[in-house]
Amino acid sequence: MRLFTILAIFFLLVFGVFYYLTVWSYSDGERAGTVSTFSRRGYVFKTYEGVLNVGGFSGETGSLTPQYFSFSVEDDSVATKINDAIRTGKRVTLHYEEKLVRLPWNGETKYFVTEVELIDNSYGNGNGFPGQQYRQPSPQAEPNIAPEPTPLDTVNSL
Repeated sequence: MRLFTILAIFFLLVFGVFYYLTVWSYSDGERAGTVSTFSRRGYVFKTYEGVLNVGGFSGETGSLTPQYFSFSVEDDSVATKINDAIRTGKRVTLHYEEKLVRLPWNGETKYFVTEVELIDNSYGNGNGFPGQQYRQPSPQAEPNIAPEPTPLDTVNSL
């Protein structure tokens, strides 16, 4: 009976540490950019894996160098939002959690996306930069006045 109690306590401790390492998040944060790759893959355990192009500027070379962020997704509703963002070409903000231990059935990375926000780019639809109001000129702002004839026009009309 005593051996059974010691084994039960041992397995409970091992299970508790294992649960703590796999469920507890080490850190969390946000990254914004455009999703360049997103797929469901795996031989035995199918998981959603993606790559976010964060962009970036290299201070050393003075050029634009892309920075990539690889992530995994467990929730189907989050995967649907990411697929919608890829179809529309919108930028996204990904809220993620970093786990200490990665298990094969959870994903290929330690970064698990928990929420997605679509960023509304208003660059290409005539609205100027984000936050800037674009005013259409009113039709009565400029009266339609014919230009005055120049001396050259009067010579040509003769």
